[in-house]
Amino acid sequence: MSVVLVLGRCVDERELVRVRAQLEEFAAGVFAGLPRSDQRATGLRYLRGLMLDGRRKSMQPMAERLGVDHQQLQQFLTSSTWDVGGVRRRLATAAVELVTPQVWVVDDTGFPKDGKASACVARQYSGTLGKVANCQIAVSVHAATDAASAVLDWRLFVPESWDDTCVPDGDGKPANPHARRLRQQPVTLDQAGAKKPHARVQVPREEQIDQIRRRRASSKIPDTERYRPKWLMALEMLDELAAWGLRPPLLTADAGYGQVAEFRQGLTERGITYIVATTSSTTVQPGDAQPAEVPYAGVGKHPTPRYPQPARSLKDLALTHGADATSLVRWRARLPAPDRAPDRPAGELSGHFFALRVRPAGRAVRRGPHRGDDGVLPECWLLVQWPPDQDEPTDYRLSDLPADTPLTELVRLAKSRWRVEHDYRELKTALGLDHFEGRSWIGWHRHVTLTAAAQLFLTQLRMAHPKAMGQT
Repeated sequence: MSVVLVLGRCVDERELVRVRAQLEEFAAGVFAGLPRSDQRATGLRYLRGLMLDGRRKSMQPMAERLGVDHQQLQQFLTSSTWDVGGVRRRLATAAVELVTPQVWVVDDTGFPKDGKASACVARQYSGTLGKVANCQIAVSVHAATDAASAVLDWRLFVPESWDDTCVPDGDGKPANPHARRLRQQPVTLDQAGAKKPHARVQVPREEQIDQIRRRRASSKIPDTERYRPKWLMALEMLDELAAWGLRPPLLTADAGYGQVAEFRQGLTERGITYIVATTSSTTVQPGDAQPAEVPYAGVGKHPTPRYPQPARSLKDLALTHGADATSLVRWRARLPAPDRAPDRPAGELSGHFFALRVRPAGRAVRRGPHRGDDGVLPECWLLVQWPPDQDEPTDYRLSDLPADTPLTELVRLAKSRWRVEHDYRELKTALGLDHFEGRSWIGWHRHVTLTAAAQLFLTQLRMAHPKAMGQT
């Protein structure tokens, strides 16, 4: 019997029939820009395939469950002429209207792969997998509240090994400005303890470039898509969403993004308020620190005022402040466990925190309103979580929320990105986000966009009928 999965709960065929009119109306809006009626019909069919029960949501198993030729789905995803950007724009607009988000969340997720032919697959670190693995990585932006969330935009990360402009020239310099410099050849020790180079086959530069270009052509990666860091991809997506008339009320992200000063600076330049995780090694000046005038030597430009003391790491500053400064903060109710009686309270999530005003330092931080004229570093919040049973803090966050923001509000907003884990879990386990077996760039982006559409439809059902859809 065919079923549609909603948060792990199965809805039988009769329920699917009852929501058929709603699904058709939803699909009509999502696929309104598709030029041909057969494309719109196949789009609706693909959504149904993603929501029908089945362990695999790749094209052939879906086609069998739908009773159609799998080549119809494959052609729709890989070679049919329809604008995936237009579908994403309509989905993002509908998601913001439906969810009414308190925050937007930037995150990324990994897709393990066995082979080497899928677009942008490489051995790379994935936070989702917790290790270096052969995988694809996608960067995403989500709209979230405690009650609901939805994906707003996707990008497939292009590793350096998929970009011929990252191959260094004879001087070790790549044409891509974002690429890392040629690393020093790693070494091992011989039996006498002396260093010796690894025995590694060196592929000539021209051959490397040719290999990369052939892989890109096979996966049909657009020439405009090149390696750049994930934080820059996130800023590009925020710009795209802004062009669609969508702006975040607040943005949050994990330390992979928040530790990058250029990312925080990019948010500030776009007028986007943020609260982002960072690492303990991030350097700052205390909030009350002030730069001092530097004596003029009589030649050249007058020096910019400087802070008299060197910047300190967040860990050092937090340890100096001390664990006794923390307060217990409760930020939301726990989700009820599946085996918990409905009338039994689930309790609250809580932790120990303190907040300080600090001034992030570093070369990439722009100083003062005139970019260095007065030497003043911008002031922001440092939020520290320090469990009473730990010798040092476990989490650090920076935020440019107003100076009068209460500690409880800082904590609540800092913890708001938890909904994204629900997004990824539902998208992957129920809707087949990571089941796409095609190799093309456009096919991947179309599949994840349609998966996000299926999730948004289910979210719409849950919000309209929370009890019927398994929510309380």
